[in-house]
Amino acid sequence: MVRAADIVICGAGIAGIAAAHHLAVTHGAGRAARILLADERPPLSLTSDKSTECYRTFWPGPDDAMVRLMSRSIDLLEDLARATGNAFRMSRRGYVYATADPERAASLAAAAARAAEQGAGPVREGDYVPVAAAAMATTGDLGFEGQPDGADLIRDPAVIRARFPYLAPRTVAVLHLRRAGWFSGQELGTTLLERACAHGVEMVRDRVERVHLTGGCVRAVELAAGGRVDTPVFVNAAGPFVAPVARLLGLDLPVFSERHAKIAFADHRGAIPRDAPLLIWTDPQTLAWTDDERVALAESADTAWLLAPFPGGVHARPEGPAGSPMALMLWAYDAAPVAETWPLAFDPAFPDIVLRGLTTMLPALGAYWGHAPRPAVDGGYYTKTRENRPLIGPLPVAGAYVIGALSGFGLMAAAAAGELLAAHVMGGGLPVYAAAFAPARYTDPVYRARLASWDATGQL
Repeated sequence: MVRAADIVICGAGIAGIAAAHHLAVTHGAGRAARILLADERPPLSLTSDKSTECYRTFWPGPDDAMVRLMSRSIDLLEDLARATGNAFRMSRRGYVYATADPERAASLAAAAARAAEQGAGPVREGDYVPVAAAAMATTGDLGFEGQPDGADLIRDPAVIRARFPYLAPRTVAVLHLRRAGWFSGQELGTTLLERACAHGVEMVRDRVERVHLTGGCVRAVELAAGGRVDTPVFVNAAGPFVAPVARLLGLDLPVFSERHAKIAFADHRGAIPRDAPLLIWTDPQTLAWTDDERVALAESADTAWLLAPFPGGVHARPEGPAGSPMALMLWAYDAAPVAETWPLAFDPAFPDIVLRGLTTMLPALGAYWGHAPRPAVDGGYYTKTRENRPLIGPLPVAGAYVIGALSGFGLMAAAAAGELLAAHVMGGGLPVYAAAFAPARYTDPVYRARLASWDATGQL
């Protein structure tokens, strides 16, 4: 069967759905054009629903492009939340970065100052303003309205103890990012998809197997079950499989993937308070083991690595409505590049390692050692570029575009990333940060030289 579409989007994760939404709703293309959104899996089921569902404006440089992209995305998310009665439960409790190392406290202060220069808001030290509880919603989440911007740096131990009594007593500094929080990624994606479909987007459960080119231009795609679809525009939004899909166009994308897992944990003891922000321990650490455990672990090369130092970045937040005991816990201590396979397999020791690491920041979690409730473990891939910035824009094949390499920030960036992709496709005006994410940046020798000394993970 041969049919036609004006635009075919491959991938119904949050990137593809956001692109379809902006093409159809923002630009009105869905009323005058046929847009197919193709994915062999259910929407949002590969990686988009596997994250902590958080957002922030705090991003590393060396320029302000990521801060601008995320600020725009949060603007769009807040507008959508207001328009839908906060259908995806957006809240704004912030991120708290904590340290017991005075030198790292100085690094946090410097990072906050750089972020402020790039537009993330002012840094305050003193006169700390708590999260406004007046915005408590019926779900138990604190809303996003009426909260401070910028960040608060606290280096007074008495203030840290008063505001965050659950943190380790040896905490010497806290950086509380204020335009940050979380939402329901599944409900955000569902909201965007429903709006897109209401404006003419057609969701197709099928796999893109081939892209037909004529004279270096996109002419059609071949679906596994649905035959040929003639189209002049093909959007690669395939998430972790963005590179294999690009190869259908004869292109190699400069991306790789890391496997990341998270734990859903029933914290019946309330070690992570229900009104807590996202909590991040920035210090590297060595896990606490008994003498007998150390001897046993050292006996095998398969377990001796558990005695080595672990990186900083273990983090957690409360999850669910008021009264829920659930918490989410993560630690990307093993973020080596891997081949994308499905389903993912995770280290059976992961929950215990994360729990032990979090106890360094939240001592009350130590009560669970040895008899913790059975956790649920899932995860997905962070598919990223060398500098951990997304690929959004036209590819060197006429009619082909990409929205991908959204790494661990896909949900928070999707609104602005989809808007930017749609502007490229529809020929609209582009924001000042567009060039920073365009695939063509790698053809610039100045940019390539800059990458040689660019240390920008962009993660926690």
